Amino acid sequence: MTTSGVRRAQRRGLAQEAADRIRDAIFAGVFSPGAALREVELAASLDVSRGSVREGLAELQREGLVRTAWHRGTRVIDLTEPDVREVYAVRAALDRLAAVTAAGKASPAELARLDEIVEKIASELDSGADGNRLLALDLEFHDLIYAAAGNQRLVDAWYALRSQVHLFQSVRVRRGHEHYRERVVDEHRELVSLLRQGDLDRLARAAEDHVDSARDTLLTLLTR
Repeated sequence: MTTSGVRRAQRRGLAQEAADRIRDAIFAGVFSPGAALREVELAASLDVSRGSVREGLAELQREGLVRTAWHRGTRVIDLTEPDVREVYAVRAALDRLAAVTAAGKASPAELARLDEIVEKIASELDSGADGNRLLALDLEFHDLIYAAAGNQRLVDAWYALRSQVHLFQSVRVRRGHEHYRERVVDEHRELVSLLRQGDLDRLARAAEDHVDSARDTLLTLLTR
C-alpha cells in the first residue's frame, strides 16, 4: 500500500482534517475498495498523530466508507455486486422521495440553481473536465434537491449514504468515463424539467431510472 497520494494535513492533530484527507484519497482512487488503511503509515503521511488518524477513521466508519474488523484492521468498504445493489437500492428510494417532495417546495431560485449546475456540467464537458469535477457537480445537484425537499430527516438519511454513493460513482466514472459523459447532462436536465412540471409519477420514475442506470452501468463495469 502506498500513501504518497494523501495530502498532508494543514493543521496538526485535527481528526476532522485527517478524515477529510483520507476520504479525498479514497474518492481519488489512491485507496481502492477493500484496501487496508494502516494508522502508522497514514499518520506519517499526513504528519499527524495516530490518535488523530484513529479518530478520523472512526468518522469515516460512521459514514459507511470504511470498516474495522478484528484481526483485519480498517479497510475501505468493498465494491461487490451485493454492495452495489444495496447502496443503489437505498439511494433510489431516497432520491425518489426527495424529488417528489421537492417538486412541491422548490423555490424559483433553487430551480434556477439546478439549471445553472446542469449548464455548468455541460460547459465542463465541452472543456474536457475530468470525471472528478463532473462528479462533484453531479453530487451538488442532488444535494440541492434534498435541501429543496425541506425534510431534515431525509437530508440526514442522504448524507448517511452520500460518501458510499460518492465512492461507487467515482469508480463508475473512472472505469466508464465516456458512458457517464454521454448521460450526465440529459438525465439531470430531465429531472429539472419534471420538477418544474410537477408530474409526480413521471418524476418518480425518472429519479429511480437515473439511479438504476448508474447501478446497471457499474455492475457491468465490475464484470470486465
